[in-house]
Amino acid sequence: MILSRKSLLLTLSQVLAIALVARAQTNENPPVASAPESPAPAESPRPEAPMPVVEGDKASQGGSEDTQGIAAPVPPPPTATVETLLPPSTAASTPTGNVTINLIHKLVQRGILTREEADDMIRQAEAEAEAVRAQSQTDMVAIAQAAAVQVAASSTPESDLPAASPEDIRVTHIPQPVKDQIKEEIKLELATSRVSQELAATFKLPKWVEKAKPTFDLRFRYAGTFFPTGNDASGAFPNFNAINTGAPFDTTGTQFAPQLNVDQNRNQYLARARFALDFDMGENFSSGFRIATGSNNNPVSTNQGIGAVSSATQGQGGDFSKYAIWLDRAFIRYDYDYEDIVGATAWVGRFENPFFSTRLTWDDDLGFDGTALTLKADVTENFQPYLTGGAFVVYNTDFNFSSNQPEKFASYDKYLFAGQTGFEWRITEDWTWKTGAALYWFHNIEGKLSDPYTPLTVNDASNTDNSRPSFAQKGNSYMAIRNIVPDASNDFGAINQWQYYGLATKFTELALTTQLDYDGFEPVRVSLVGEYVQNLAFDESDISAIAVNNRGPVDTNELDTIGAFEGDPYGWYVDLRVGTPALKKRGDWLIYGGYRWIGSDSVVDGFNDSDFGGGGTNMMGFTVGGFLSLSENVYLGVRWMGAESIAGPQYDTNIFYLEIDSKF
Repeated sequence: MILSRKSLLLTLSQVLAIALVARAQTNENPPVASAPESPAPAESPRPEAPMPVVEGDKASQGGSEDTQGIAAPVPPPPTATVETLLPPSTAASTPTGNVTINLIHKLVQRGILTREEADDMIRQAEAEAEAVRAQSQTDMVAIAQAAAVQVAASSTPESDLPAASPEDIRVTHIPQPVKDQIKEEIKLELATSRVSQELAATFKLPKWVEKAKPTFDLRFRYAGTFFPTGNDASGAFPNFNAINTGAPFDTTGTQFAPQLNVDQNRNQYLARARFALDFDMGENFSSGFRIATGSNNNPVSTNQGIGAVSSATQGQGGDFSKYAIWLDRAFIRYDYDYEDIVGATAWVGRFENPFFSTRLTWDDDLGFDGTALTLKADVTENFQPYLTGGAFVVYNTDFNFSSNQPEKFASYDKYLFAGQTGFEWRITEDWTWKTGAALYWFHNIEGKLSDPYTPLTVNDASNTDNSRPSFAQKGNSYMAIRNIVPDASNDFGAINQWQYYGLATKFTELALTTQLDYDGFEPVRVSLVGEYVQNLAFDESDISAIAVNNRGPVDTNELDTIGAFEGDPYGWYVDLRVGTPALKKRGDWLIYGGYRWIGSDSVVDGFNDSDFGGGGTNMMGFTVGGFLSLSENVYLGVRWMGAESIAGPQYDTNIFYLEIDSKF
């Protein structure tokens, strides 16, 4: 092949680039030959020399789209020139260890190349060599990846392979180290997959476990309780729950009975954590349980005071003590549906409130122990009546009561029997009305006066001690339940009058509950909620004769020593809510405001709202608040509750909540 002068220069550039790459890869540092400085002879026609043959692929030559396989030149860093490579002091006949340098040396000597041409050729060769070195690592990675694909596909018949794409890489040779690495990786992947399958088969969970539905919520709350001036701090508010859950109180002693706080503001920090699992047991059966925090096992709150002393830990608390966890729910449930016309749901165990109600009668955290049944019917597409009934254990006597006497007392068990009927009516596309009428009858909830007896020590029980409530908040009217006979042992009633207290009235509560929803501003809903309750078993004349609290001021003109009884059996509640009640996404909100009147003996004070007025009955006042969703599972809440006492001395409270809640 006959080469032109330009082709010869390009070929030499290729050779020089290859040599520079080879020198960089083998860390060669050969001596550089030099040529004496001499002017280049005048250019004259010369016979063209055959083109040198360079073996190797484009990658090893710096591969470009040039027909000669030369990589496109890039701006080079400062490089050596002919003068530095071939200094004039070097003898022309002195050979070097680099063939390319010797070749350039001869060409310059013979005048085939000028100095400027040699400089350009060296710069181009240096740039190509640098590009080849930078590309080499990337090429090796690409080859290894392509080799892995080829090995993985080697076991697939060619007829099953997809059609080739112009972007596909064909690998004709895979280095042995790459083959070994691919082989080990495939073996490891297969072994791992086999072990995972074996473990899954060995520890396969039952289907009902796979269908378990977990729920979790966590809340942190600041609670500020503020007492206005004017509350009676003379000892007019005995803490009956503290008395009844501890040693009996000696009414003839010189100390005050445990008292409620009426004048010292408190700042508290509360946490609540609840975790529940519901299981689909098959054949329409399900079961579930929930565990929750709580400063104690009281039925109406799962709040844990942060850093607070807890009766659940025998008076220990604070100083970063751990918190107790309680079993809050445990139930079995059965659901039945007949052709989408009649549905039934039955519970047994400890479960959520099955009745349509408000916090006026039942606190949101209250669990019902017993059994319940709800029937629903689809009379029309928009009208569904329902009927709910249940029997619940409120209190069951200790098997060994009384523990310090050989002859035991008869059981004094307490029950709640309840029924409710109502309907849910979708009046129009935007209006929905739900209402219910319930009757809650408590058996043995009231206190009973004991048989006459004389306790000789503080531990001597009466036969009706179990009639006292095992938990109470405040507000109900109470009576002394021990009929202590005065004799010489108690100085004829002057000492040792150890007393417990029970509820002064029976409770048969009639509750009417209603809720009207308007969805015309969807997703915003406007809801009006109301409830009225009356204790049908309340008898003012009977209670007035035995009640020790909820009395007015003493009338000295009539020789009155304890004041007239002022309690009442009525309660009502109204609440307006506006917003997106589900709080499912960021920006959802809900605001509400309401007013309530809770007569002293309208409901059992141990089971209703534990927040308003500090919990219990004999309070009236307002509530305002709202929620703002920060994400799908996190929202902020704020609430202000102002409450005033109804019967008896002044006991007013203002309570502020600020909280952050999370749930899933």
